Amino acid sequence: MPDDGRVPVLVGVGQVRGNTARAPEAAREPLALAEDAARAAGADSGAPALLSEADSVLAIKSSSWAYDDLPTLLARRLHASPKHRATTTVGGHWPAALLDEAAAGIASGDSRVALLVGAEAQASVSALARAGLDPGADHGWTREPGGPPSFEPDELGSTAMQSAGLVMPTRVYPLFENRLRYRTGQSPAANTAASARMYAAFTEVAARNPAAWNPTVRSAEDIATVGPANRMVCEPYPLAMNAMPHVDQAAAVLVTSLATAREYGISEDRIVYVRGGAGAHDSGDILDRPDFSRSAALETALRRCLTQGGVSARELDVLDVYSCFPVVPKLVVEALGLPADSVPTVTGGHSAFGGPLSSYSLHATVAVATRLRAGAATGLVHANGGYLTAQHAVLLSRAPHPDGYVGDPDPVSTSSADSAPPKGPVPDGEVVVETATVEYGKDGAPSQGFLIGRTGDGTRVVGQTAPGDAASAQALSVASGTEVVGRTVRVSAGEAFLEVAPAG
Repeated sequence: MPDDGRVPVLVGVGQVRGNTARAPEAAREPLALAEDAARAAGADSGAPALLSEADSVLAIKSSSWAYDDLPTLLARRLHASPKHRATTTVGGHWPAALLDEAAAGIASGDSRVALLVGAEAQASVSALARAGLDPGADHGWTREPGGPPSFEPDELGSTAMQSAGLVMPTRVYPLFENRLRYRTGQSPAANTAASARMYAAFTEVAARNPAAWNPTVRSAEDIATVGPANRMVCEPYPLAMNAMPHVDQAAAVLVTSLATAREYGISEDRIVYVRGGAGAHDSGDILDRPDFSRSAALETALRRCLTQGGVSARELDVLDVYSCFPVVPKLVVEALGLPADSVPTVTGGHSAFGGPLSSYSLHATVAVATRLRAGAATGLVHANGGYLTAQHAVLLSRAPHPDGYVGDPDPVSTSSADSAPPKGPVPDGEVVVETATVEYGKDGAPSQGFLIGRTGDGTRVVGQTAPGDAASAQALSVASGTEVVGRTVRVSAGEAFLEVAPAG
């Protein structure tokens, strides 16, 4: 049996939601929200003194307000002196990866108490901007160190992706969805209906979550119907199927050893065992991916996590899957061999609960732990980062694994130069559509198309149509219900943009 001092357990969870009215005077910075969540986690554990004892403070990077060292700022407020302080880069996989890392630290004896936090205040940032106020100068948000966020160009994708306009999740994830639809033989209408049913079920879960940003139950018909309040963003996703990042939400998790939990008198009904997890990452350049209908990293991370944890997918009582767009939970449900009508969330999903950028899966950890405390036996948190690039999954349970911690926080690579398809310039001629999407303007009209295709010899080509070129966008659209993936189109390559027309 493992030493109780090396068995990692989750003992406290906390989350907060703020400024749902988006009032400038109620705007609070992520640091303040993180402190509230951390104190809530301490109170939830029944041993708030653990906060000041934290020797590891690990933060998910805030994208709404930048901090040079959020863990140190937070530790000062909590009167802690951690020897381990770290902030992640941007990526939705990080909450699960950090939880796995914290558990590994407990298991190795390198850490005794770890605090994980994530916080975003994009709703308040936007409210202040509309009011003409600067969060730092006018509202007192931390500036030294801290300030408005910034992003490096390489965080948006490869040079080839940027040249093709594929620099935003709203454009890239539909490419995976549309290829998955084609592989599974669904019509565009049937695919949209399936996504809408899943997201309608998500709203029912969010409506029961006290930290949900939008706790309103919506019907599948409402979610699928495009209109002024639910405009099409990029086919096939209307606004209701996109993540909602304009939120003020924060979450925190306290992890310690079983021995320390008992030393502090934490009740057994508060203890959740962190069995461990596994991660995987694919090429950051989606144009190197061999198949847009699958994610090798996602499949690998889930398989490794379950195998190491000694459980099957059917044995999971609780499951929460990253859901920035419908294709991600669909791929997880398929990889786990679950029924297609599964509802893989206990949090509520990114569009209903809210999508606090890289922090969402820390809220999922709160939700899964809460369900386990209420009587479930085993749960899994799945987290996704980049463009289906980085994946991590963690197993939580009410009973310890016989070997204690059985995870592996170090991700494995699933990318291979041998599997990457040959790439070349777009020819003037015919190509077969491998996948495509059409972006719409706020006026509800098709604005721009994005194409990934194959030439006759299998070379992959990529490009975008000119903004406002309605005819080319229409040639790549499924708005009429006609499948475009797998069809041949005629392209003409200009200096920066493509012209696309139906073949023949």
